[in-house]
Amino acid sequence: MYGKAFAPEYQGELTTLSVNSSLTDVLTAGTAQLRAAERAGAPGEAARSGLAVAEAHRRLGQVAEADRAWKASYRAAREAGDTSAMAWALWSGGTLARQRGALPLARRLLRLAADSGERAGDVVVRGYSLAGLAETGRIQGDYEAVTALHEQLLAEARRRGEARHTVWALEGIAQIHRNTGSYDSAYAMFEEAAEIAAAAEDRRGHAWALRGLADIVSVRDGDTERALGLLAEAEASCRAMNLLGALAYNHKMRGNVLYRAGRYAESRELYTRALEEFDGMDEPRGRALARLGLVKSLARLGREPAETAADLDVLAETLDRIGLRHGRESVRRAREELGLTPTPPPAPAGNRTEESR
Repeated sequence: MYGKAFAPEYQGELTTLSVNSSLTDVLTAGTAQLRAAERAGAPGEAARSGLAVAEAHRRLGQVAEADRAWKASYRAAREAGDTSAMAWALWSGGTLARQRGALPLARRLLRLAADSGERAGDVVVRGYSLAGLAETGRIQGDYEAVTALHEQLLAEARRRGEARHTVWALEGIAQIHRNTGSYDSAYAMFEEAAEIAAAAEDRRGHAWALRGLADIVSVRDGDTERALGLLAEAEASCRAMNLLGALAYNHKMRGNVLYRAGRYAESRELYTRALEEFDGMDEPRGRALARLGLVKSLARLGREPAETAADLDVLAETLDRIGLRHGRESVRRAREELGLTPTPPPAPAGNRTEESR
């Protein structure tokens, strides 16, 4: 049995904020409380309210502001001697680093957060930090290493009856199953996540679960219209809460659905929109994936093969640089699908012909 979803990152005087509060409202309330705490010389409260400010900025795609806010929250927590608040600030910083594609930094900060949470006896921040580590590994494609951690965290969340964390864990495991071709089990887990999120009034978790369901419905069943309907429902929640990152991934997934249906002109428009959104929030992983979809759509619409091949070469390097293990495989599949051969590496200097100089 699960209770209503709550947002443990809204702390101190901000605990009255809902998990479904608009991020602009969170930012306004958090900033006002932060200023009040600073005027009162209360670093503990400044750390707690600063966390909400950092998270609102991050989810709104305001990367520079989020970076300043989590660091300020950490400094205030350290001044107050509040190890739990320090852990939460590190969690926020690690989550931001993952969003920015700085995966080694994300792992370091999230590990520090988990250790600090354990020392403080704060099981929630410890769980969120371990979840962040698991998600970072999953994003990199290191499924074997993180599947057990996902399942451990799912069991812990179910035992505590914590709906939001249960939804997160289910969605993570479902994504691993989807990416390894186990569509039926992935669908069942996304479906359970959607049901729990809806009952717990977790609109963010519900929107991500609907996105997962849409992906499976599209790739497994070929049901384009149902997939688009699920994404439209998810988009409504993203817009209501100003979830700009989730909205960009929603648009990228809509591009995927349209591309699979052979509706290439429409997929081009959705990938272009998602690319602009990811550019606006400095989200390199989303940007690279949207760019890959756009390159494929343009190829289907008659773009010169040499230009497509050159873009795919650049994308392979970009995905490697971010640290996505499956990125080069995604590019290889795109080349195969489009009938392109990989660009050969340049010949060593000593073996170059006269024409290649």
